[in-house]
Order: sequence, then structure tokens, then C-alpha cells
Amino acid sequence: MEFGGRKCKNLYERERMMNFILLRVVVPLSLLFVVGFSQQNSRPGNVTIGAILTLGSINGGVAKIAMDAAVKDVNSDPRILGGRQLVLTVSDANFSGFRSIIGGLQYMATGIVAVIGPQTSGMAHILSHLTNELHVPMLSFTALDPSLSSLQYPYFVQTAPNDLYQMTTIADMVSYFDYKEVVVIYTDDDQSRGSMVALGDKLAERLCRITYKAVLSPETLATREEIMNELVKISLIESRVVVVHAFAAVGRMVFDLAHSQRMMEKGYVWIATAWLSTVLDSKPVSGESAKTIEGVLTLRPYTPDSTRKRAFLSRWKNLSNGSIGLNPYGLYAYDTVLMIANAVGEFLERGGNISFSDNPILSSMGRSLNIGALHTFDEGEQILANILQTNMYGLTGPIAFQPDKSMIRPAFDILNVIGEGYKHIGYWSNYSGLSIVPPEILYKKAPNRSSASQKLASVVWPGRTTVKPHGWVLPHYGRPLRIGIPDRVGYKEFVSKDEKTNEIHGYCIDVFLAAVQLLPYALSYEFIPFGDRHKNPSYTELVNLIKTGVFDAAVGDITIVTNRTKIVDFTQPYIESGLLVVVPVRKQRSSAWAFLRPFTAPMWAVTGAFFVMVAVVVWILEHRINDEFRGPPKKQLITILWFGFSTMFFAHRENTISTLGRMVLLIWLFVVLIITSSYTASLTSILTMQQLAPSIRGIESLITSNDRIGFQVGSFSEDYLNEELNIPKSRLVPLGSPEEYADALTNRRVTAIVDERPYMELFLSSYCKFQAVGQEFTKSGWGFAFPRDSLLALDMSTAIATLSENGELPKIRDKWLKRRGCGQADTAGSDRFQLDSFWGLFIICGTACLLALVIYLCKIIRKFNRYFAHESETLTPNNSRSKRIQRFLSFVDEKEEESRRRLKRKHSVGISRDDCEERGSSIGTKSEILVQRPNGNTYFHYG
Repeated sequence: MEFGGRKCKNLYERERMMNFILLRVVVPLSLLFVVGFSQQNSRPGNVTIGAILTLGSINGGVAKIAMDAAVKDVNSDPRILGGRQLVLTVSDANFSGFRSIIGGLQYMATGIVAVIGPQTSGMAHILSHLTNELHVPMLSFTALDPSLSSLQYPYFVQTAPNDLYQMTTIADMVSYFDYKEVVVIYTDDDQSRGSMVALGDKLAERLCRITYKAVLSPETLATREEIMNELVKISLIESRVVVVHAFAAVGRMVFDLAHSQRMMEKGYVWIATAWLSTVLDSKPVSGESAKTIEGVLTLRPYTPDSTRKRAFLSRWKNLSNGSIGLNPYGLYAYDTVLMIANAVGEFLERGGNISFSDNPILSSMGRSLNIGALHTFDEGEQILANILQTNMYGLTGPIAFQPDKSMIRPAFDILNVIGEGYKHIGYWSNYSGLSIVPPEILYKKAPNRSSASQKLASVVWPGRTTVKPHGWVLPHYGRPLRIGIPDRVGYKEFVSKDEKTNEIHGYCIDVFLAAVQLLPYALSYEFIPFGDRHKNPSYTELVNLIKTGVFDAAVGDITIVTNRTKIVDFTQPYIESGLLVVVPVRKQRSSAWAFLRPFTAPMWAVTGAFFVMVAVVVWILEHRINDEFRGPPKKQLITILWFGFSTMFFAHRENTISTLGRMVLLIWLFVVLIITSSYTASLTSILTMQQLAPSIRGIESLITSNDRIGFQVGSFSEDYLNEELNIPKSRLVPLGSPEEYADALTNRRVTAIVDERPYMELFLSSYCKFQAVGQEFTKSGWGFAFPRDSLLALDMSTAIATLSENGELPKIRDKWLKRRGCGQADTAGSDRFQLDSFWGLFIICGTACLLALVIYLCKIIRKFNRYFAHESETLTPNNSRSKRIQRFLSFVDEKEEESRRRLKRKHSVGISRDDCEERGSSIGTKSEILVQRPNGNTYFHYG
């Protein structure tokens, strides 16, 4: 920022000097005229207010007419002041700060209840010290420096939105149009300086900034030569977004000269503060003057439409005699008078009396300075309180103050100058930001400051184009961009120079060229190799040369690391990177238990359990109907185990008869097919391929060892290993090419190589005797480097993102880096199948088994109930449950044919159990006999 500690000190010293002049020089001179002036304006029964205006200015002339109309309207309504008359006296400052001070001092001695003005913030700062001491409220609608709203000036009230809101509007516009840098032109006065500080703060909140401040002399001192010099400087700056904050005379001079310098053509964005809208409303431009401001965006304080406002507009032509047009500051002037009148009227209505008294502090300073003529307004504090409690609807809309004394609901119109007039393109309000909907409609809804809700209508930019300017250009006129590239010795697939044609090519170069093609403007550049051609250059030195101005950018395999981002800006990464450890591959010794390696222990355990489980399920489903699954218990156990494990080789000889059994077996055989195929493939790989078994398993084991480590010359890996991982430099061996990598690892000059993934992938695709171990232990990427705050870096990042989205980036990578090298085995243990790889198959098989058992159980229970329904009647409660379970188990173990035969025999007996009981012993009691067949099967016989 331009205004640092030195500037603040100068401002403080200047304020002290002004206070000294005020008390020692200005006050005595002005008070020579106080007595006569006081006698003329102190009339009993009148309420007097004063105004300090520059009547020759646009706002001064409009305000004088509007305030006279307001005084007339107040005096025509006796309810406001209870029959008293409001008297307005005007002091013409005539662009002079001295005259403003004289006018202010005269008012302080004449019994006025409030002062309107001054027009400039510089004079407001000075006179506010007087009003603070004498308790006279001072109100201004044009002195809008944000610092004047502070607690330092309790008696100063701004009756229009101060410049903090105007600067917020500009910052929102800059952000809306996606610009990042602006240039500001302003006059060197208190109001402009405070406004620029506010603009810088608001831009910073939106990640934007002011790149250059063109400071001009105050309004009456600025010259065309001075303005021209600043415009020439601006034309050589990158940013093409220019904000003009000045008084009307200086602002119009800026645009006249900018037009003559061809700076009002395509490519520029001009934003003028509210001074330009006052010119357009009050002093319309035409002809050549209109051409000088065409395409400019400007602001105007927003005042909602109302019946009172329309009525006043219809009166304006008669009030002004057609001499000047009405602008919003005329409306604020009218409302300011009305505000003071209502505050005084409320005070008088409550029985208050207006009185003035001598100030003891000023009286004690002696008669030599005649300061005792200044009087303190005894009721000034109450009048100020009434003003700040104002709640009314004026010409400018709702009028009220927030706790910090700022106006409620600040809002602005956003205008686009076209031809001899302007086009309304939107609104800004502190409630919802930018919008094409009037603020009073938005006030009825919940506030919404999301980016999607921010809208403006289309703009006609300088040069009569509707295409949004890019907002910046490259400042290097007369020469192309000097782009440094690393002159590599190894890995020339990334960047290299053809010795015959001097052409620069490689993966990084192709990415850069493809991104340049997507820029919305032409880019002139030249590649300049950096290095001695004997070894890879230092990338840190290459980046430092951008900072020193030797290069305008750097393109190549440049890793984005913290130290480099502190001195340059990088584009977004176009390839991911990270450090890897590469070691030699050696053959692992054979093992007698190598056949167990394809599966992990949990996989073996679950597989074996399923072999047994499936066999048990099939046995249950087949036991009652299939003789091959019947017999003595020992035989049945052997059958279960044989059947289960023989399915591994599809060698089971037992036939399945039941539908459920066949379903379970079919699903299980499919699972067995997948498992055996996977086992065979993995075992073949284990027995035929070289396996990695080094002592180094990753960066952790490499750090704890004392082995030597190779790294690529010029890369950041050396500093990372030494500074971040605390590996002594004595263990680090510089290497420059893939051939040196292979030679150092083969001859054991180094135990491992630490380098970035893109290099290592290219290396391993050609050298099959080496392998990466462990995980990447850093995460970064490669990008193109540009100077700090470079807008070209942002555009290149956008272009790289587009290349990634449309698929061009992977194509470029495949063109340069894809190799059909030897297949590489994974790290130790990665060739073993985990249970996670097959859990889906096991879940399917287990579900099928469970479902089959449930269906079978339901069927067998239904049959049991059908065959033995009459038995429950003969059982006593004591033994019914145990007997029924025993009979059910016996029924399950019984062969299906025997059950059917017994059921037929039972139905052939034509006598019911009740008949048998009546006949008694003639038939006898039915007996139950357990019979065992020779083959070992048992069944119940009823006789």
C-alpha cells in the first residue's frame, strides 16, 4: 500500500499544523467580522441553520436550489417548527478551504443550530473539531470520507451513504467481472485517500488488489501535463481495469486525455465513482465530450421511486429555471434540511428552548484572540440525538441511522455510459450485493450474497464492444516473453533441445503449447535454455532468475515446493508427483512351503471351513433319500469329509438326488472353480517370476540404515532428504541420467534411488531389474512458474484445467511417457490373495446353503406333523416335549421310503383309535417297537 507509516505521520503533522493555523491565525481574522454578522442573523423566534457550499460546483449549485425549496416547504407547514421560521444562510467556499473555515467560524458565533457542509472531507475534518467543542451538529451529504463516521467526530453526521459503500460496490463489480487487479486514479485529498484505503481493503477481501495508484494534485491544482504523465505510466502496466475517483473537473480532464491516448478503446475497463453520474444528470454531455466517456461504468446513489420524489422532479425545472439538472445529491440536500427541521421541531414541541452560552475554555484564552465570541450551543447534544433518531420517509426513501451513524440501506445504481446518455445495468445494495432487481424488492426476501445471485445486465464496453475485456495485457512491449527452460542431460523426454534444428520439444513443452492455444489472446514468447549442458541445472536457481527479472517465466519439469512458491507464482499442476524409493530386484530363495503362498492364512481357513460346511449341508439334504449318504455313523462321517474335499478336484463319486442338494452343489462347484483357478495362476507366478526381497522396504527403513542414496542432480530431492529427513549429505550421491541410475544400483554404489514418480515410472519401464518399494512420501506436482501476482499464471491455470477436462492432457502424457516395458512384480506379499478378494463368492455360497437348510427344515417339519399328528394325544404333559423331539430326530434319520410305507400301512387299518378303546382287549393295545435292520438303519415299528 502506498500509504504506510510515513504517510500517516505526515497526515498527523499536517493535521496539527491546520489546528495551529486555525487557532492562531484563522480564528482571530474571522472573528473581526463576527459581531456584525451575528447581529444581522440572530432574530428571536427564528431557527437559523448555515450551509458551507461551493456554489460554482455541480453539487453545490444543485444543493443550494434544493435546500431553498426545503426551507420554503418547512416554513409553509407550521406543524414542523410550531410556527417558527427556518432561516438558511449560505457561505460560498468558492473551492477554497480557507473560505470554508471562515464560514464555519462565523456560524459558530451567530447562534445557528446546525451546519450543513462542508462539501469536502478535508474541511470536514478541521471544522469537526470546532463542532465537537461548541456542540453544534454538522451534517454533510458530500463529505463522505469513511473515517469521518468514527467516534472521533461525534457531532459530524453523513446524510448520504459514505464512500465505504461506494468502494464496496466497485470491489464487488471487479470480482463479478472476474478481474484481479485494478489501477486507481485519484486526487490527493482527504476524501480520496480515505476512499482508496477502503477500496484496497474491500478488494483484498475478494482476493483482488490495486497494482498502481496514480495520485493527482487536488482539483484546482491538477494540470493536463500531470495527468498525461500518469496515463502514460498506466498504459505500460499489465492491468487494464482503471478506477477514477476525483471531482468532476479533474475526472473529465482524465477521460479527455485518455481518449486522446487511445485508452478508451477495446481492451480497457473504466469505472468512475459517483462524480460522473452527477455530471450526466446535471450537466449532460454531447458531441466529442460524450465520445470520451463512452463505455464507462459509473455509480449513482440509489433513491427509490416515490410520489414525493416525482412531485419534486416536476417542480425542479421551475426551481432551477432550467440552469442545472437534478441529481441524487440535491435530494439528499433537501432531506438534510428536513431532517434538521424535524429534529428541532421535536425539541421545541417538548418544551425546549434554544440557547447559547460562553465557552469557558475559549474565554480563558484571553481577549487578544477574540475567541470568546464563539458560543456553545447548550441544546446541541439533544438536537444531535434527535437527528440520529430520525425515522422518516424523504425524497431519497427511508431515512434512519445505524448505531455507527451511517445511513440505513445504502444502495447504488450501476450505469453504463452509451452515446450521450447511459444505460441502467443493475443495482448494488449492502443487503444482497449486485442485482438487476431493485433493492426494495430484495429487502422483502432473505439476504443472498451467493455468487449465483450476483447479476448485472450486459455492458457496452469501451470501443463499442459487448465482449468483456480480458482486463490485462502483457506489459513487455517490443519483445516476446523470455521463458527459461532447463537444459537437461537426462530424461530428455520431458524437455530437450534438438541440436540440429534448435527446436525445443518434450512432454512439458507440449503441455505449455497446448495451454497457450487456449488463451483468449496471442502470446509472444521465446524459449531460453538454462544450464551448462554437462549436468542438469538447478531448478531453484532457475526459479530465482524469475524473481530477479532475467526470465519472465519458466517452463519445464519444475516441482511446486514451498520455498519456490514464496518467490514466484505457479500454475496449477499439470502432472502429479511425489518422491519414490527404487531398489534392485533379487531372486528369493525357494521354500518347501511355497505352495501355501497364494492364499493368506484367513483365506485358507475360510476355504477349508466351507469345504466341510458344504459337505455337511449336502449330507443333511440327501440323508433321507440317498443310500450313498446313509450307513453307520463312522461311514457317514468319512462320506462327509470325502465328499467335501473331493469337490476341490471335481472327483466326488456320490450322486445327489434332491433338488436342494443339487442347487447347493452347483453353486459350490462354481466357487471351487474360481478359487482353484486363482490359486493355480498365483502359484505359477510365484514359482516362475523373480520376487522382490530387499532389505529396504521404504523410506523409513532407508532413513534408519547407513546405506548410500542416489538422487537426481538439480532436483529438490537433495534438499528434502537432507533438510526434512535429516539424512547426512555424505550419504547422498548425485546422479544425472537413467543410465547412471542403473549403473549405480547394479554396481551397488548406492542401495536405493530417491526421485519423483514421473522420472521413476519412465526409468522402470526400461530397466526391469529394479522396483519401487513403499509408498510415495511426498505429494506435489509440476507447474509452470511466473512472477508473483502474475495474471498470466491464472490464465494458464485455467487453460491447464481445460486440457485436463477435455482429455488432451492424458494424450500428451501417453505420447511422451507411455512405454511398453517389462512387467514388474509387486512388493512382497502383494501376490497373495486376501479373503477380501473372495468374500462375495463365500457370501453367495453361504446364503445358498442357509436357504436350502431352511426350506428343507420346513418340509421335514410339515411331513412329521402329518405322519404323527395322532401321537400328541397319547402323550402326557411331563414327557410330551422330550418324546416329540426324540421322535422327530428318529423321523429325520429314517429313510424316506420307510416313512411312506408306514403311512400306507396306517391308512389300511380301518379302525379308529376310539373304536379300539371301546373294544378293549379284543384288539389289544398298540405297542411301539424299535427295530434295527442288518444294514444299520433303524426305524419304529407299531404293532
